[in-house]
Amino acid sequence: MPVILCCFHRSNIEETMASSESVDTLLANKDGLEAFRKFLKSEFSEENVEFWLACEDFKKTKSSTKITLKAQRIYSDFIEADAPKEINIDFHTRNHISQNISEPTLSCFDDAQRLIYSLMAKDSFPRFLRSNEYKELVKKQQNRNQKRWLPFL
Repeated sequence: MPVILCCFHRSNIEETMASSESVDTLLANKDGLEAFRKFLKSEFSEENVEFWLACEDFKKTKSSTKITLKAQRIYSDFIEADAPKEINIDFHTRNHISQNISEPTLSCFDDAQRLIYSLMAKDSFPRFLRSNEYKELVKKQQNRNQKRWLPFL
């Protein structure tokens, strides 16, 4: 009889439903985030998690001056055409942000952030779970003798 140490077999529907919770858990875990970033870098798509993290930080900004500065930085790094870390979003989302960047709000990147999150959850995350980075993360957690397993297993 096979021994299953840490994983449950789930249906595709259950996996899809658990996906966003699992990605949230991964992104909130220091070691998990580090492993996921390393994996995305190996796939040449680390801009996705960098953009998502920049948006999370941006939404916590209180000062209107800092809102404008951070919005401009996010826009120039990730949104504008030929940005150094340009993310893959549709024309309408990019255009909407471009039209409103002169007067940014804390929600001005929400649509783009949702698209990138969805891309990570549906595309990158399942591949990450099959990657060496993930296997190393599990080993690291096991080596720490933690009682609580990673909830996204």
